[in-house]
Amino acid sequence: IIITSPKTEHHPDGGTRVIPLFPELKPELEKAFELSPEGAVYVVDERFRKAANGENGWLNANLRTTFQKIIKKAGLVPWPRPFQNLRASRETELVERFPIQTVTSWLGNSPRIAMKHYLQTTETHFEDALKVDPETTHYATQSASAMRRNRSQVEMDKCKNPEKNSVSRGSSALKVAGTGFE
Repeated sequence: IIITSPKTEHHPDGGTRVIPLFPELKPELEKAFELSPEGAVYVVDERFRKAANGENGWLNANLRTTFQKIIKKAGLVPWPRPFQNLRASRETELVERFPIQTVTSWLGNSPRIAMKHYLQTTETHFEDALKVDPETTHYATQSASAMRRNRSQVEMDKCKNPEKNSVSRGSSALKVAGTGFE
């Protein structure tokens, strides 16, 4: 999906960015497509875009008031800064699945801005932190030297005959290049 943003059109990317068509968004966009007039290019109808798009970007389109009415109609209590909070929730969800530089390129901000204004600590983070993981508990009680071992070293402890597994059957006739070759 190509996102256009009058707010950032003076940036090198011209105020456009490309985002994936997220599965949870696809059915809503398909509905909007079905309802759109023949030949429509944007999700938001052209007449609304023209009314809201001023010389210096988006004009006050009163989206917050309309959105709060929708929230109330759904039987919920409106929360402060609804659009900023929606963005923060989505950015937090995405950062848990994708690298931050990818998410911020999709959402049009920087990792610094995301961390300062959008990324949240959720109840799920606390719940996950309190879960007991046998592997973590096991490793936490080991010495520092044991913690530095890699996976194959840990797996070696489980072998019945580790001395046989550590022997190389390679040819002694082959020589490795001298130091500095790499």
